[in-house]
Amino acid sequence: MGARSQHLRRLANESFDVLVIGGGATGSGIALEAATRGLKVALVERYDFGSGTSSRSTKLVHGGVRYLEQAVRYADRSQFQLVREALKERATLLANARHLARPLPLLTPIYGALELPYYFTGLKLYDMLACRANLRRSRLVNRDRALERFPMLRHEGLRGAVEYHDGQFDDARMNVALVLTAAEHGATVLNYAVVEELIKLDGRVRGAVVRDDLAEAYAGQERYEVRADVVINATGPFVDAVRRLDDPDAPDILKTSSGIHVVLPGRFSPPDTGLLIPRTEDGRVLFLLPWLGHTLVGTTDNAAPVEADPQASSADVAYILRHVRHYFDLPVAENDVLSAWSGLRPLVQPEGLAAAQHGGSRAAAAGSTSRLSRDHTVLVSESGLVTITGGKWTTYRKMAEDAVEVAIAEGGLAPSGPSVTASLPLVGAAGYVAGGEEALAERYGLDPDVARHLHHAYGDRAPQVAALAQGGLGARLVEGLPYLEAEVRYAREVEFAQTSDDVLERRTRLAFLDRLAAETARGRVEELLERVP
Repeated sequence: MGARSQHLRRLANESFDVLVIGGGATGSGIALEAATRGLKVALVERYDFGSGTSSRSTKLVHGGVRYLEQAVRYADRSQFQLVREALKERATLLANARHLARPLPLLTPIYGALELPYYFTGLKLYDMLACRANLRRSRLVNRDRALERFPMLRHEGLRGAVEYHDGQFDDARMNVALVLTAAEHGATVLNYAVVEELIKLDGRVRGAVVRDDLAEAYAGQERYEVRADVVINATGPFVDAVRRLDDPDAPDILKTSSGIHVVLPGRFSPPDTGLLIPRTEDGRVLFLLPWLGHTLVGTTDNAAPVEADPQASSADVAYILRHVRHYFDLPVAENDVLSAWSGLRPLVQPEGLAAAQHGGSRAAAAGSTSRLSRDHTVLVSESGLVTITGGKWTTYRKMAEDAVEVAIAEGGLAPSGPSVTASLPLVGAAGYVAGGEEALAERYGLDPDVARHLHHAYGDRAPQVAALAQGGLGARLVEGLPYLEAEVRYAREVEFAQTSDDVLERRTRLAFLDRLAAETARGRVEELLERVP
C-alpha cells in the first residue's frame, strides 16, 4: 500500500481533533503546528499540495521593504509591527529550512541624487526593525562596485547602489517539507481530496464530506465523512467559497490580486545577488533575482478573479520586460522568456470583514486585522468554522500558531504543550551541512550540478534520492538541467506526487524554469510514474 493510500485509509476510519482544509503554506503550517502539539490532525487539499499561490511567490523570505515604505509614508504603526514580525519570522524560516532557504544580498540602484538618502535611510530602518534577527547591515555601494556586482545594470546615470539582505527560498519544496514534517509527527495528509460539504451537529461544524478525486476508492468508497472537533478553512483565495459551505449568505471578505513572474536565462543576473527596482511607472517595486541558475523577475499587483489556474497575461509580461529594459544595458526580448506564471494574493477587505462580523462571525483575538495588506485575519463563524486568510509566506508559522490557538479555544481541545515550531527543523534540515554537495557527488558518482541540486532540494534526504539514481534512475530528465529520473520515483513514493504536473511544477521546479523543457520531459515522467506502485 502506497503512502497516499495509507493516509486515505486513516482519513476514512478515524476521527480527528482538527480537520484543515487547504494544503498550501498556511494549511500545511497549521497541520504541522497542531500535530506537534499532540493534536490529531487531518489535512485535505483539493489539488496538489502547494499547487496554488504557495508555489507561485517571488521566492523571497522577507520583512517587506515596500510595506515599510507605506508605514513611513502613512505613519502606520500597524504596518511597522507587520514588518517587525515578518523579520523575526524570516530568521526562523532560514534556521528551520537551511537546505531550502538562505540569505541573499540585493542591490537597489540609485540614479537620482535625492534617491540616495531616501533609500539608504529606509533600508537602515529595515535593519533596525530586525534587531538581533538582522542578516547583515545595509551599506552604500559606489558606482564602480555596483557595476562589478551587477554588470547588467544601465551604466548611464548610475550613481551607486544600496545593498541590503533578505532571504530566498524554494517555495514549493518548502511546502512539501511542511507536509512531510507534519506527516512524520502523525498528521494524516491527502491531496486531491475535495471538500464537498461541511458536517454539522447541533448547529456546529464537526467535519466534512470529502471526495477522493483520484478515485482510489478505499473499501469501495469515493466519498468519506471525516469527523473533527474543529474545522479550519485555510484555502487562501478560496476561503469565501468554503465559508459559503457553512453559510450560503456569507459575504466575501477577500479581494484577490494577481502577481505575475517571468523567468529569464541566467545571464540576466549574477548568481549571488538580486536587484530591487524601487520605482516603476505605476509606483510598484520589482525584484530581479537569481533562482536555480535562472533569473526570476516580478511581480505585479492587479485585481483579479478567483480561479484555480490563473495565467500571466501578455500585457503583464510586457510590463515586466519594459522595466527590465529600462534598468539594463543588456537587451531583453519576449523570446528570452522561458516561463511565466501568476499567483493570487488573498487580501482582506475591511468592508467585507465588517460585513462578516455583522453577520455573526467574530474576529478571533489572535492575528485579527482589518487591514488590506499582507497581514492575516482569523475569523470564527457562528457555527464554529475557523477561517484564516491573508498573510504571506514568511509569516506562515505565526499564522499557523494563531489559527491553532483559536482552534484549541473553540473546540476545547487539550494540546500536549505549547508551540514548538519556532525551533523545529523541517524534513531535510536537521542533518543538512553546508557544502555537503561535494561529499554527495563523490559518494554517488554524481555530476557537480546534480549533487548541488539534490543537496539543496532534499537536504539530509538527498542520499535517498542519490541511491535511487545509482540504482538505475540516474538519467537526466532534460539535458543541461540537473533533474533526475530518480526524483520522479522519490516524488511518488515519499512526497505524495500523483501527476506529471506535481513532479514538473512542485517536486522539481522544471516547469517554472522552462516550460518547453518541461514538456520535453513530460512523457518520460508519466512513464516513470506508471511504474511506481
